[in-house]
Amino acid sequence: MPITFSPCVLIPCYNHGAMMSRVLARLQPFGLPCIVVDDGSDTATRQELDRLAAETANLTLIRLSANAGKGAAVICGMQAAAEAGFSHAVQVDADGQHAIEDIPQLLALAQEHPTALISGQPIYDDSIPRSRLYGRWVTHVWVWIETLSLQLKDSMCGFRVYPVGPTLQLAQRVTLGKRMDFDTEVMVRLWWQGNTSYFVPTRVTYPLDGLSHFDALKDNLRISRMHARLFFGMLPRIPSLLFRRSSPHWARQQEVKGLWGMRLMLLVWRLLGRRAFSLLLYPVVGAYWLTATTARHASQNWITRVREQLAVRQMPVPSRLTSYQHFLRFGNAMFNKIASWRGEVQFGRDVVFAAGAEEALNVSDPRGKLLLASHLGDIEACRALAQLQGSKIINALVFSDNARRFQQIMQEMAPQAGLNLIPVTDIGPETAILLKEKLERGEWIAIVGDRIAVNPQRGGEWRVC
Repeated sequence: MPITFSPCVLIPCYNHGAMMSRVLARLQPFGLPCIVVDDGSDTATRQELDRLAAETANLTLIRLSANAGKGAAVICGMQAAAEAGFSHAVQVDADGQHAIEDIPQLLALAQEHPTALISGQPIYDDSIPRSRLYGRWVTHVWVWIETLSLQLKDSMCGFRVYPVGPTLQLAQRVTLGKRMDFDTEVMVRLWWQGNTSYFVPTRVTYPLDGLSHFDALKDNLRISRMHARLFFGMLPRIPSLLFRRSSPHWARQQEVKGLWGMRLMLLVWRLLGRRAFSLLLYPVVGAYWLTATTARHASQNWITRVREQLAVRQMPVPSRLTSYQHFLRFGNAMFNKIASWRGEVQFGRDVVFAAGAEEALNVSDPRGKLLLASHLGDIEACRALAQLQGSKIINALVFSDNARRFQQIMQEMAPQAGLNLIPVTDIGPETAILLKEKLERGEWIAIVGDRIAVNPQRGGEWRVC
């Protein structure tokens, strides 16, 4: 189920009461709910925030009894955002230095990449102090070392959109910096956690009458200690960070070897039946799970995201929601394809339809149809059942260059499965014309809807939303 995109604005405030009225006025056109965290401010700021909270719709004021630091205030506000059901929090500084007008661009990118951290990439004018500018470049270099990547273009900008769930998950696992070290540390650790960052160029000004809480001695010491922690934390992560940097597109990943192993398992199936095959699948998948480090990590990251969304939606977590069961499901799906073509899968017994689905898949309907399947949706089962019941031609768009061994097994066990396949590496105008002609002839087209293009320079996405 897709994440429901529900953003709010989060403003940590410490003694910036004089600026808050203007900041809120600039935010008003966007109609976003706003959470202001008073980080132990002075009396004048407390009184001003009380007045604004009473007069401003959709403003929630949270008050910390003592100054805990920007990082602590942001995490506190994010916990309130999660409790209120918000999926993303737009962090805006209270001093008015950010180009708030760029919020729609940041939110558009956040909606496109819901688990990523979206950050402003500052474009400075002459108002920035030279010492701050040079200090930022030192931090940039350290961040590139700590992530073994140049992807994090600016880790100090406080104008950003946080994915609430992943950020709170991180805050529960590790102790993050609570003051000026927070912005950088949370971005680096989210990157380590697998949450990519994207950047939007944005103007940043330092108001002449602005109030800075940066303590040259204390905050530089904090930032130095933070970089030391991140550097030594990076060392055991070097293999995973290097792999992440060079991870190939899914279509160019090499197929796991094991042609004779698959043949042996299918022989067990043919001689001893599906039950014996299913029992053998457990240790075989277990061995693959232990040795396929890359696939295992990808599965575990996906399971983590599913658990986060179940928690946000207050839904129960299935007892068998594990990475091993995820692998096992894929193993069963592959051999279900062969079972379908061998006539060992039947309607009513092995295939269950949602209400109205069986009527929609009526193979006697003369009209052409477009079938969109999820990644685990078994197109082969639909094609085989359609051929067996009504001789309906169902074409399937496939990319099989990275699954040649499995395709060979399919041809050996069920030669008819190779009929009406349309191999593609991208979807261009010629492919679209071919599909249109087939639909007009009353044929069906089956496409896996969650694949991105093999050749992104031509095809855009396969995804249909």
